[in-house]
Amino acid sequence: MKNKKWFLALAALLVVTTLTTGCGQKAELKDGSQVAVKLDGIKITADEYYNEIKGINIATLVDMIDHQLFDKKYGKTDEENDQVEEQIKSLKDQYGSNEDTYNSVLRQYFGVQSEDELEDMLRLEFRRNAAINDFIEKNIKDKEIEKYYEKDIYGEVKASHILITPSVSEDATTDEKKKAEDEALKEAKKIIKELKNGKKFADLAKKYSKDEASASNGGDLGYFDLNEMVDEFSDAVKELKVDEYTKEPVKSSFGYHIILKTGEKEKPKLKDVKDKILETLREEKLNEDPGLYYKTLVDIREEKNIKWKDDEIKKQYNKLMDQLIESAKEQKKQ
Repeated sequence: MKNKKWFLALAALLVVTTLTTGCGQKAELKDGSQVAVKLDGIKITADEYYNEIKGINIATLVDMIDHQLFDKKYGKTDEENDQVEEQIKSLKDQYGSNEDTYNSVLRQYFGVQSEDELEDMLRLEFRRNAAINDFIEKNIKDKEIEKYYEKDIYGEVKASHILITPSVSEDATTDEKKKAEDEALKEAKKIIKELKNGKKFADLAKKYSKDEASASNGGDLGYFDLNEMVDEFSDAVKELKVDEYTKEPVKSSFGYHIILKTGEKEKPKLKDVKDKILETLREEKLNEDPGLYYKTLVDIREEKNIKWKDDEIKKQYNKLMDQLIESAKEQKKQ
């Protein structure tokens, strides 16, 4: 549903066209300006009205442009419907018990006057995201894909681990946490020493590991994709040969791991993981450059040969996009 703001903006920005091409009155002053409103002794021209609103409504104009660009190609999918419904439900669950509070949140934090306007805004953002994703992936070079495939794609691996966690309460002091951390590291190193002395990994896992889910199986985690594990764990497994264990404890947010690599499957073919690589590279680019989201929208509009017929509107558009890009960069720093 088109919201009220959309219709008001459309009417305002097209008022000149309506007066010149529509049916009905076409009052015109000597200088060529058309009269929009006339009172006793007072005339407000369409040009005056247009000049008054064009600067403050540039964001609305950008929304109108993007609706034209993205609605037909990306709108309403089941995924979009589900996401928008979930976002609105989440907002209602948090603020909906009080109608005044809910409406105040819509106005202050989302800049909309009604739930219909909120839905329209969320749908447009969903479609913008889809367009941005497609545009970035389309412009990723084959060399980038191949480089990532060679360096970062692995077959599933099989491993076992022994997890040692610091024994400390949540309200412990800094010194107490440090002491518990040191003790956990000391215990992990002791276990590695036992492995070097010929003790079986599975027996030590059953005896020492704090990972209850795998300890009873001798620490066996089965086959898994490296992306499923925390980075520290995955990076350590990559460096191991089959039947080799880590010679130093591997620290992660869970504690200290001793890892034994027990199997490795063949790397999948490029064609089978290309979509996944594109998605990963796209996310990396967006994370590395917080302004890329808005820069991409600018590129998409330019690719569609956007032409500005009013220099002031073009100036306001450029200013708006520069502000959005800088704002995204500042948020990244926080």
